[in-house]
Amino acid sequence: METTLRGVGVSHGVAVGEVRHMGTAVLEPSAGQIPEEESERERERARQAVEEVAADLNTRGDLAGGEAQAVLEAQAMMAQDPELMADVERRIDGGSTAERGVYDAFASYRTLLAGAGEYMAGRVADLDDVRNRIVARLMGVPMPGVPDSDTPYVLIARDLAPADTALLDPALVLGFVTEEGGPTSHSAILARALGVPAVVALPNAGTLAEGTVVAVDGGTGEVFVEPSAEKRAELEAAAAEREAALAGSSGPGSTSDGHKVPLLANIGGPADVPAALAVGAEGVGLFRTEFLFLDDSKRAPSEEKQVEAYRAVLEAFPEGRVVVRVLDAGADKPLEFLTPADEPNPALGVRGLRTLLDHPEVLRTQLTALAKAAHGQSGYLEVMAPMVADRTDAKAFADACREAGLEAKVGAMVEIPSAALRPRSILQEVEFLSLGTNDLAQYAFAADRQVGAVSRLQDPWQPALLDLVASSADGAKAEGKSCGVCGEAASDPLLACVLTGLGVTSLSMGAASIPYVRAELAKYTLAQCERAAAAARAEDTAEGARTAARAALSGS
Repeated sequence: METTLRGVGVSHGVAVGEVRHMGTAVLEPSAGQIPEEESERERERARQAVEEVAADLNTRGDLAGGEAQAVLEAQAMMAQDPELMADVERRIDGGSTAERGVYDAFASYRTLLAGAGEYMAGRVADLDDVRNRIVARLMGVPMPGVPDSDTPYVLIARDLAPADTALLDPALVLGFVTEEGGPTSHSAILARALGVPAVVALPNAGTLAEGTVVAVDGGTGEVFVEPSAEKRAELEAAAAEREAALAGSSGPGSTSDGHKVPLLANIGGPADVPAALAVGAEGVGLFRTEFLFLDDSKRAPSEEKQVEAYRAVLEAFPEGRVVVRVLDAGADKPLEFLTPADEPNPALGVRGLRTLLDHPEVLRTQLTALAKAAHGQSGYLEVMAPMVADRTDAKAFADACREAGLEAKVGAMVEIPSAALRPRSILQEVEFLSLGTNDLAQYAFAADRQVGAVSRLQDPWQPALLDLVASSADGAKAEGKSCGVCGEAASDPLLACVLTGLGVTSLSMGAASIPYVRAELAKYTLAQCERAAAAARAEDTAEGARTAARAALSGS
């Protein structure tokens, strides 16, 4: 009998297939004691396992490339954290085996992360994965992982670690469903990059029996269990219609009546450029430069290394915009040479621009590298600061850009509600705004972007979030300046129409989403988008806003 379940759709497309569950294993070692004379041997076993796991994660990152590589390299750094290793060795000296020492040290750190709120709690799944890999290696048991199968399937898991998601084979994994996670979790971002339909935050997904046939709609978040022939036909027809629209979609982004909406790509570095070019990205709307800094948490990359990376991206878009976000360190991206280890609530503390203003030499080097990279290039470099709260922040950043001799447009990220409420004040100091809807939702609703239990508050269709977007866009229009969106909200084709109707001037997203957004925008006039935006804002819930916008666009 057909039943319908609803989670959060995070990656477009429809997948129909049999359920296969992520493999599991008991990875809690016994708590037995070892003689003192065996401590050195156990310490060496622990060190070796850590290095092997870190090497494996880096190798997986090299194979995956792009954003996945940065995520996995960050996990490798987590495995090698010197404070964690010191705690492991203390526990071994107290009589624990290597595997038990690792298990307990990670458990202690896990408790700290889980209680830290915001971004840090969102790293718990990554930490658990690193712990499991080290303990499994020490115990000589297989790591839980993607099941072996000769036929395609839909993968079901409690959550997917980045190391698993990054190397999924789309030829075998038709789609995936997880009980946890949110629309901005690592797994969701990587699923979009892979082009694999995915639904997250689906309660009790693990109870779906092995071999059950399900249909996963990564756009709506619906999972149909034992779908009828009619439902399958309906989904397949919708998918075919969508594919036909994609095939006929090319060129710059615009509404059907010619209102231009540049469609840009979010990237983590030069490795992401080919995918962006392949789908016709008109430029880069968000270059996350922090990935350059993750190779070594103890020091910033050299000016020369930065120049090389920035120039490679600028050269790829000789006639387009490349919007570079300067280093966003802190919270879930701690760097040993920049961020304090004992900050009680990192996401609400010294993060982003605040960190850079506390370390002006790091900001100066990055801005100088950007200036050198842009010299002689025909593209349009724009530079923006993360976590701008007010005009004082904006002025400090603009002054730093001028002092570095940077001849580029200077902008500010709108991720803090104060910036969205007073955009005209900030625009007295900078030339454009870019909305980071992931963090803007997190701070507006006090809802950790990585926690599935509060995912409804991270839904970018929340009317209060749309109000903040409208406030920013209205302020930019009044000042005669631009206001783009570079958060994950831009990757939702229907929401892209609403954002356009709210007055947003450009949309930036993962490359895989650009064809979907381009095709959807081309169906409607600007006036239709404006009516859909007004209808969405008139609602009180995210689901109501989504339904109202769809009805307004369809004319019903």
